[in-house]
Amino acid sequence: MKPPPTESNSLLHTLARLPFRLLKSLFGWLLALVILFEEWGWEPLQRALAWVGQLPGLRWLESRIQALPPYGALAIFLLPTLMLLPVKLLALWLIGQGKLLGGTLVILTAKVVGTAIVARLFRLTHETLMQLAWFARLYTRWVTWKEALLTQVRASWPWRFSRAMKHRTQQRWARLRAKLKQPD
Repeated sequence: MKPPPTESNSLLHTLARLPFRLLKSLFGWLLALVILFEEWGWEPLQRALAWVGQLPGLRWLESRIQALPPYGALAIFLLPTLMLLPVKLLALWLIGQGKLLGGTLVILTAKVVGTAIVARLFRLTHETLMQLAWFARLYTRWVTWKEALLTQVRASWPWRFSRAMKHRTQQRWARLRAKLKQPD
């Protein structure tokens, strides 16, 4: 039988859980930043690759990708993740060698290029992937969870503050441009 909780036991329990709560919070914010980057970059990067995809050889390739069966589409969709793993390991190795800037640039480049490719492949394979019941179920859960996380981030004071600062900066820039355009 457990002894009844005392005030000191409760305080110790709270203090013992504090590092885990801090790590969970930090992980949540880092994950939110990654998701926000992908939200910000997903459509513009996908459109950029769609523009590149208008080249004759790539147009043929995109039509072949769209014609794949569900598990073929899944393999093509997952391929960039596997291909970027060695690049990310290279970046970590560079950082380990003391080349922080080089490693960071490799990671950022891989993230941007990887997001662009995955966004385009997802656009091309989305309908086919949704034919897989388990994929459709996981995708629906992912979208629901992601939207809840983004709603929470957008309700936070840092987000609201940065949006207000962005709005003010845009207003000031517009006023400055209007003044510069006025004839003397």
